[in-house]
Amino acid sequence: MTTAQETPTSTGDAPSAVELVTRVKELTPLLKENAAQGEQDRRVVEESIQALTDAGLFKVAVPRRYGGYETSVRTMLDVSAAAGEADGGTAWVLTLTNVCAWMTSLFPERAQDDVFGADPDAKVSGVLAPTAESRKVDGGWRVSGKWFYNSGSWHATWAVLGIPITDEQGAVVNQGLALIPRADMDLEDTWFVAGMRSSGSNCLVAEDVFVPEHRVMLVPPAIGGEYPTEHAGTEPFYRSAFVPILALVLVGPQLGMGRAALEYVVGKAAKKPISYTFMTAQADSVAFQLQIAEAARLIDTAHLHAYRAAADIDEAAARGVYPDFPTRARVRSDTGYVAETITRAIDILLSAHGAASFADFSPLQRIWRDSATAARHAVVSPAVSYEVYGKALLGVEERITPLV
Repeated sequence: MTTAQETPTSTGDAPSAVELVTRVKELTPLLKENAAQGEQDRRVVEESIQALTDAGLFKVAVPRRYGGYETSVRTMLDVSAAAGEADGGTAWVLTLTNVCAWMTSLFPERAQDDVFGADPDAKVSGVLAPTAESRKVDGGWRVSGKWFYNSGSWHATWAVLGIPITDEQGAVVNQGLALIPRADMDLEDTWFVAGMRSSGSNCLVAEDVFVPEHRVMLVPPAIGGEYPTEHAGTEPFYRSAFVPILALVLVGPQLGMGRAALEYVVGKAAKKPISYTFMTAQADSVAFQLQIAEAARLIDTAHLHAYRAAADIDEAAARGVYPDFPTRARVRSDTGYVAETITRAIDILLSAHGAASFADFSPLQRIWRDSATAARHAVVSPAVSYEVYGKALLGVEERITPLV
């Protein structure tokens, strides 16, 4: 199985990817123990959040200027996958909070100071869709709206949220992302779902909240790699391609859930019989062996695609170049393929293990539900991602989404 990079991903006092993954693994017993309670509460147990905070695992995408680790996309994947082996919902909250910290680090330094300067342990949730109204006023905008599916909403202290950019006459002239303190908003408890229950992906509500200009970033330039941060020249991580990183990190937990499912089924195979056959151990069955091999191969394939996509992003950022459209389209395709491949692998493992997979006590049923739910995230959608890549390969100019 492909493992974390053995070399440090940053310099100075920042820990290496291996050290960060080790920290997650040290917390695995706690995260597993709290997983069922998190599902019941529909939010990650606060003890788990605090343990991840104390271990610095919410700092992987925070600039070193604020005591963060400023790592890489590959490291984000490795950390998320390690957490996903323990619990999918916890991994999802960790992943989304970290990538929203990365987005926050693209804003002007003054906005970053508002968030991380005031609180080095600040946690940011986010929704890109501009489901809001805005009104231009002196020095910024007044914003009202509702944003659904803010993963980690119970734990966030800030949110980065899509808004329409209006002029003084009220006309929409652009699209932006606004940094808004969680304290300025209400939360509607709306997250009642079959999987990823503990992600707490609720609705945040703003009523006539003032957002100053320095806490607004325009989306179209960001998609093209133009960010308002003053530090892009010295902080390569914050030159990373906008949509590719936002998409790819979403399959980090999937990698871990796939590994966890495989480990569980293999671990039970020596003592679990195959009902209504002469097989007293699944491990002795050639049919079972073939299923395990296929599932393992699919999981390994998912890792290879995810890591290639991460390398595309990280290497371009290190060189100070922005990936061209076909490369960004391929990252979208790789992202969808990872989700599809892990889903197929888990389905095979469920069938191989048998009906016991769906017992309440079995971790497989939660892995299955969490993975299946996460795989349907709109930015991950394999069908959309493949069409984007196919059009790019063929030079078809028609675009079906700006998020490439």
